[in-house]
Amino acid sequence: MTDNIQPSSGLQALDRLIGTWKVTGGAEGTVRYEWMDGKFFLLQHVELVHDGHLIKGLEVIGNLRPFGEPAGADVVSRFYDSEGNTLDYVYELTGEKLTIWGGFKGSPAFYVGEFSESDRVVDGEWTYPGGGGYTSTMIRV
Repeated sequence: MTDNIQPSSGLQALDRLIGTWKVTGGAEGTVRYEWMDGKFFLLQHVELVHDGHLIKGLEVIGNLRPFGEPAGADVVSRFYDSEGNTLDYVYELTGEKLTIWGGFKGSPAFYVGEFSESDRVVDGEWTYPGGGGYTSTMIRV
């Protein structure tokens, strides 16, 4: 391994998420983002209630780098919840627009949000196949 490996610019862009956020809308509660040492992985701690169901878990966000290979281009994640479920996502932040796809980039399950108020608010909406989904607002606390 070489000493000049750096986190990707796509991952570094997510630095805007660092901190604790109050979530309202279709899911209610808090999420907290923090960097793991080295800033190659962003950790999201989740405690939300969605459709009357408590969701507690940890999401690890970064670029995949299989042993002996270069890092992948996409910023991906895996969410682990307290009930043993795992969910995969792909993140992309362009300008003020944050897109999170469920499973793979281009998936019909996705979130699109927009940063505003000097990065204190992110308003968005989850869209699910078949027309489902919900709105979501995150406010930095």
